[in-house]
Amino acid sequence: MRTTTVRRRLLAATALLPVLALAACGSDPEPAAATGPGQQAASAAAEDLVSGLRKSDAAAALLPAEVRSAGTVRFGSSIGTPPSAFYTDQAAKKAAGLDIDFADAVAKVLGLGVQREEAAFETILPALGSGKYDVGTGNFGVTEARLKTIDFVTYIDDGQGFAVKKDNTAIQPITDLLQLCGLTIGTGAGTTFETTLNAKKNVCTDAGKKPYEVKAFSDNGATLTSLQQGRVDITMSTINGLRYQASQEASGTRFLGEFHRLDVGFAFKKGSPLAPAFQAAVNELIKNGTYERILKKWGVTDSAVKESLISPPEHT
Repeated sequence: MRTTTVRRRLLAATALLPVLALAACGSDPEPAAATGPGQQAASAAAEDLVSGLRKSDAAAALLPAEVRSAGTVRFGSSIGTPPSAFYTDQAAKKAAGLDIDFADAVAKVLGLGVQREEAAFETILPALGSGKYDVGTGNFGVTEARLKTIDFVTYIDDGQGFAVKKDNTAIQPITDLLQLCGLTIGTGAGTTFETTLNAKKNVCTDAGKKPYEVKAFSDNGATLTSLQQGRVDITMSTINGLRYQASQEASGTRFLGEFHRLDVGFAFKKGSPLAPAFQAAVNELIKNGTYERILKKWGVTDSAVKESLISPPEHT
């Protein structure tokens, strides 16, 4: 088990990440409307694309009667770093980001209020099954394994990528897991990255090479700190997140490119009656142009989807 001192250091490092990201972005001369991932996070967070949205009666009619009556939807949300979800004000716990905007926009279209609770990434999907939350957000990728117990309403296309320290020129873009043999990889606990890495550990030994080691962390801050301190050689995380991170000089990282694309969606327990209403709301946002504006706001226009789907198969 970790000591109290180590835990405090990791928490402190995590708390500094949004500050580092915002500080680095603050010196970026690009305007807030830039489409690259290095746009100013502070300016983007202040841009309101949601409050003026109108309710869609057609989409709201798909909601279960008890949800329409309650008037709110309960979100379990993982809050980490830009562009997905982060705190613009750590003390006030004011959340912003791509996931936050899409969740708030869908709720607005459905005429619902948002009851959001921060939760550790790895706890959210199990909590959907217990009924603690109605919906989960956390850049959840659609995989065949998850589809056995979870339904998804897709809203972007993101996926898996790798990053190293900026001064590490020995490791080149990863196109095959055999390139990881002998390395230590840092990634998020309970993520598709951890699952992918652990499921394929045999590729190195089968090829007569030293296996790679996987270290899973409960927050992005601990993963980045481990990379910066040389305790891991490489990190695996979301394409959009790693691109954004590498664009911030304070992170000292280099994005190695895409490894595997995945649809990302709102997560529900299997068979949830909320899914059709959420799908209709996302498609309404695509139709009225809000969807594209949110993607531009966070610099992830290449993650656009043409339409929202319910539980599509995993990308091959």
